[in-house]
Amino acid sequence: TFDAAGALPWRVDRMEMDERTMIDVSSLPMALVLATCFLGGMLLGLFYFSALRKTANLIVDGGSPLLGLALTLGRFGVLGAGFYLAVLAGGAALLAALGGFLITKALMLGVKRTGSA
Repeated sequence: TFDAAGALPWRVDRMEMDERTMIDVSSLPMALVLATCFLGGMLLGLFYFSALRKTANLIVDGGSPLLGLALTLGRFGVLGAGFYLAVLAGGAALLAALGGFLITKALMLGVKRTGSA
């Protein structure tokens, strides 16, 4: 039994083939998207600044320069990929991710300053 377009209803050629409409973030509630991007930004910040601290300790302690370079490139790569995913969700989501990233930075620096006093 063929439909009006001449294809069988169970065939793959009747499925949506555009990935933008298959994975559409705009169909999700905005509060969910912003909260997810904010938490994702916090996780990015936690990863980024932990790796930065490890890189700084590596340099001070005279560790392997190759490991320091790998940590730096990995840090930038993960940060770029994370913010790119936020950009795909829109400008507000990017700002939410940036806010989470900056709050994590402030919390990590605050903990470090308080802990060393």
